[in-house]
Amino acid sequence: MFIVVKKKDVFKALAIAITATLLIATAAIGGIAPVYLANAKRLVPVYSVETEEKVVALTFDAAWGADKTRGIIELLEKYDADGTFFLVGFWIDKYPEETKLIAEKGLEIGNHSNNHLHMSKLQNDEIKKEIESVNVRLQELTGKTPKYFRPPFGEYDNKLLENVAALDMVGVQWSVDSLDWKGLSGEEIAKRVLSRVHNGAIILFHNNSDHVLDALPIILPKLKADGYKCVSIDELVMTENYIIDNRGVQHRNA
Repeated sequence: MFIVVKKKDVFKALAIAITATLLIATAAIGGIAPVYLANAKRLVPVYSVETEEKVVALTFDAAWGADKTRGIIELLEKYDADGTFFLVGFWIDKYPEETKLIAEKGLEIGNHSNNHLHMSKLQNDEIKKEIESVNVRLQELTGKTPKYFRPPFGEYDNKLLENVAALDMVGVQWSVDSLDWKGLSGEEIAKRVLSRVHNGAIILFHNNSDHVLDALPIILPKLKADGYKCVSIDELVMTENYIIDNRGVQHRNA
């Protein structure tokens, strides 16, 4: 009896055999486990948190200018709201007194990199330096080391998030973008934020945007009247026993 084997099946079988041999040889020689060809898991930072509580986190990225920082702090105090400032290293160097004031007022400080670069273009050692240098400076100035990192430009990849996790930090994005950096009026910023707010939202502002001081006196009392509590990132985001879905929503790991 003759068995007919198609040429393409022979080539396919041969390819599989060669691949398996190479994997086994590599494992035997290098002492490493075989790596199979498959789609790598895409890592995602925290965009928001699943919760039944009416809580939101107000965040302020600080990279250029500090004229409105004290005004933001005063408004947060006036409306009994908490917030988190994500600071860039060169901003800290230029405004050490404002940095210390944020901490002295009990507001949380997060890490926004040292030079506000496109970090996906950096090597591992450069990424580590960008993050760690800010942590060291903040520890020296405020006595506290940040637990949360926000990528510049909102850009991230697995390499960056793996480095963030290796430093025992959590990557944080946002689910509500105020777009205050676009020069929107205070009313426009407020309308945008209030129409998109939700339980567990992380809201993005910039500390020196043109009309942030016009928007906050509209946003903060309205959030309070609607039953929302404005908390820090540390009060909202989980640092252990959690999972993040592909939309960046953080869930308690049951």
